[in-house]
Amino acid sequence: MSTLTGAPSTDSTTKVEKPPSESRERTRPATALWLVLVATSLPMFLATLDNLVMTTALPVIQAELDATVGQLSWFLNAYTLAFAAFMLPAATLGDRLGRRRVMAAGIVIFTIGSIGAALSSTSEALVVARAVQGFGAAAIMPLSLALLAGSVSERLRPMAIGIWGGVSGLGVAVGPVVGGAIVQGISWEAIFWVNVPIAVIAIGLLLVAVPESRGTFTRLDLVGTGLLGGAVFLATWGIVHGNDDGWASPGVLTLLIGAALLLLAYVPWAARRHDAVLPLRLFRSRSFSAANVVGLFFALGMFGAVFLLSQYLQIVQGYSPLEAGIRTLPWTAAPMAIAPLAGALAPRVGVRTLLVSGLALQTVALAWFAVITEAGLDYGAFVPPLALAGIGMGLTFAPASTAVLQDLPHEDFAIASSANATIREFGVTLGVATLTAVFLGAGGQLTPVGYDGAVGPALLTGAVAVGIAALAALFLPRGKGRSQSADASHAGSTNRKQGRVRVA
Repeated sequence: MSTLTGAPSTDSTTKVEKPPSESRERTRPATALWLVLVATSLPMFLATLDNLVMTTALPVIQAELDATVGQLSWFLNAYTLAFAAFMLPAATLGDRLGRRRVMAAGIVIFTIGSIGAALSSTSEALVVARAVQGFGAAAIMPLSLALLAGSVSERLRPMAIGIWGGVSGLGVAVGPVVGGAIVQGISWEAIFWVNVPIAVIAIGLLLVAVPESRGTFTRLDLVGTGLLGGAVFLATWGIVHGNDDGWASPGVLTLLIGAALLLLAYVPWAARRHDAVLPLRLFRSRSFSAANVVGLFFALGMFGAVFLLSQYLQIVQGYSPLEAGIRTLPWTAAPMAIAPLAGALAPRVGVRTLLVSGLALQTVALAWFAVITEAGLDYGAFVPPLALAGIGMGLTFAPASTAVLQDLPHEDFAIASSANATIREFGVTLGVATLTAVFLGAGGQLTPVGYDGAVGPALLTGAVAVGIAALAALFLPRGKGRSQSADASHAGSTNRKQGRVRVA
């Protein structure tokens, strides 16, 4: 009998036990699959939106809270740092306590952080509230992908992830516009208040439409979490303060060396533990390893550039927050349309082709930005590279997410997507910190003439980072994804190793 998931049938003597979520999907109506897609994507939209929603509001917040350039970067870094540090333990908690339950708790924490940010009257309070938001978001994005991927077959998964990636692109697209519109029409605090009603709807949809699922029971690796989280924190803090305190200062050097030592210490620790917070066995997958290198350098280059260009449009070209947000749409809106198409094309042309093409387009776009910003050209000159960058982004989102899960068993989906999201968010944090450091190191200031001679080197640094991502994408497997039969064989082999094959 055929099923909605398109899984092949087994013989009459042997029955391969499917993961619980996949078994339930066999009888789930097709319309309910779309409801699951909406329920898992809406919370992720919130988490993605808040990565960029502040960018067009930063000049206003700087004036009202008398914030320094370093504090401006921490308004973003506090969110992404907490996001990156907690995603892996959140995946472990999801496997133990239930992915839907932990994701719902994350939405609640995210909402509390949003309320705290809206009520902040000092830069320090806003940084703390943004960190709380990040902790909540850490349980949203990776678990939403794991819940979605576990609800569809291998055949439908690229398309579903493509739509999921399109919603992520929508968050990128409307972030600057929503932030600009709300700041200009109401106040900067309102960009956080808008999260509250959306979060309430998201929790309701999640509890109604998505079945609970769990992964392999493992202990929470507190030591590993501390080692990895500490490395991320120390490295980011050191880069952010490098220009202010001096790169050769004892404090900065201690932070960077400490980060390297913690990262090195994690490797032997994880090698001895089956329940490590980031299992090293995942990196045996060529696709997983290459996709994570792509995610790190892609996020470093592109989101660092977004941080600088959003302010450039306001401070140098004189646009209001809303006008600046609207003018980024050729860049930020394109992924909303391109990402679902890329997800659908991935099984036909392969994720490697899509990723290399998309990253190459973005590399060219960032180099183009560096030239025209230093030349002082008006906005019309920005439209072609903005569109080029947007198309490239759309070709990157969904295929990168597909590549991470390719060739991994179902029970590793949550930890694999969490690992990728952690590395990608670490890239966002490093991107903002690194490009800001290059900008300040070249003598840049947040004034109409302070970008001259400084924004170009920073954007070229972003272009180099995305170019490295394009080279890493060349190491992805050539194949167009596993066939259904190969997937069934892989699942059967995995289940046999775990003793889960039983006689019908």
